[in-house]
Order: sequence, then C-alpha cells, then structure tokens
Amino acid sequence: MKILLATDASAHSDRAIDAVARQHFADDSEIYVVCVVEHIVPMAYGMGVVDTTTYDAMEREANDLAQSTIERAAARLRSSGETARFTITTSVLSGSPKHVILNTAESWGADLIVVGSHGYGAVDRFLLGSVSQAVALHAKCSVLIVRTPNVSDTTHA
Repeated sequence: MKILLATDASAHSDRAIDAVARQHFADDSEIYVVCVVEHIVPMAYGMGVVDTTTYDAMEREANDLAQSTIERAAARLRSSGETARFTITTSVLSGSPKHVILNTAESWGADLIVVGSHGYGAVDRFLLGSVSQAVALHAKCSVLIVRTPNVSDTTHA
C-alpha cells in the first residue's frame, strides 16, 4: 500500500502521524511524508521598489520548518512498532497545498492520503479554504482525515 501523509507542523498533523503509526498496513507498504510550502509573493507598496530580502528570508524559514517537520514525522514513524519496517520517504514541496497534495498522490500512485483536520467552522472554511475537504472531495484514492477536536493549533519550532 502506498500512503501519502501530508503534514503541516500543526498539532492536527501530529495526530495524523500518530494515526498512521498505529495502523496495520501490509508489509510492503510505503509512506511518503510531504509538507507543502506556499510561495510567498512580495507585495508592492505604492510605486516603490519591493525589497525581496525579507520575503526570501521568510521563504527560507518556511522551508526550514517544513524540512524539520517531515524529518520529525519520519522519525516518529520509524520509531513506531507498526511502521518501522516500511519504506519512508520525505519531501518538501511548494505550491498550493490542496493542489500539490492531490497531484502528488495521483502521480505517485497513492492508495491512501492521510491528512489532519484543523476543524475549521463553515465561515473559516469559506474564507480560508479547507485542505482536508478539498483532498477528500477531489482525490482519486481513499482519504483518511484525522479529526482532533479541542486540540490547540500550535506549530513546532
């Protein structure tokens, strides 16, 4: 079985990692851990020149966080009794998380996509969009959305 685990350094994603680590999958399973970083687009103010140094630093910081996130996820999966024997690969990808997760799952041939749910209400989903909802609606394979009510959404450094 090919499992695409999408994480974003949130407590909700941690629960998704734990859910995968506890599952009983076939011995030849593969887990592909991805973290998608959205591009930061510099905004021009007035007619001045945009200083991209700040945006470059922000993008490097986002990529560094994403890299540590997938490394931590892979370590947790490798230390699990259930998933330690699986092939685990990782990637930091860039773009719109909804689209990148769906495209990656299709091109990699995933049998299952696992994502955490932030538990947004209807208004937040409308304004912010919901990655898990978009993945569930448009994926060409099975999707496991790990819901974690009452979990504060803090990121890890």
